[in-house]
Amino acid sequence: MAAPLLVLVPGLLCDDSVWQPQIAGLADRARCWVAPNDGHDSLPALATELLRQAPAERFALAGHSMGGRIALEVMRQAPERVERLALLDTGWQPRPGGEAGEAERHQRLSLLAAARESGMAELARRWLPGMVRPEAHGSAVYGQMQAMVQRHTPEQFAAQVQALLERPDAADVLARVACPSLVLCGQDDQWSPPDRHAAMARLIPDARLVLVPDCGHMSTLEQPEAVTAALADWLTEPC
Repeated sequence: MAAPLLVLVPGLLCDDSVWQPQIAGLADRARCWVAPNDGHDSLPALATELLRQAPAERFALAGHSMGGRIALEVMRQAPERVERLALLDTGWQPRPGGEAGEAERHQRLSLLAAARESGMAELARRWLPGMVRPEAHGSAVYGQMQAMVQRHTPEQFAAQVQALLERPDAADVLARVACPSLVLCGQDDQWSPPDRHAAMARLIPDARLVLVPDCGHMSTLEQPEAVTAALADWLTEPC
């Protein structure tokens, strides 16, 4: 019998390298396929592309950061295709209105301007420090993240920024999830903090919440063994 398919969705400025520890660690449990997270400038369109390209009709689905938001749009469009759902270091709410929403828009567009004017290395210099715990700065893993950011182009980043600025509210999607669900985040994630994930887990019927110690936003690379173990447990939960 063929192993089940596990679809892994990377986040903003991430590629398949962000999932490599899990692909290796789960090889005896699942066939892993990394979904595209660019080529469109809306989350619903990215979800439609994932569904079009997925190499099996039904699959387990795990998304990290922006990838988690894509995963929620997959659940909106085709919940019958998803056997189980994992949301890592992500969120479900739309961009807020008022000053908070304008502040987010300004922050994201300022980073985009830096990428266009000074290159992706400058973007990595500005953006990455807040994505990991301070203790990870300068580490080998941090170097991998810098290289990953620099494999992207300003045009790819622009499309992803647009998708995130116009992100839909997925509260209604969470309430309808009817498959084994994992909500995971780094205990020290400053971008998508633990209290947001606790609230998200309460919105999903019977979801399991995992907070990873000594870990920031880039959990799959910062604490790969803990994340892989949590995903392994999730993959064995009965449907």
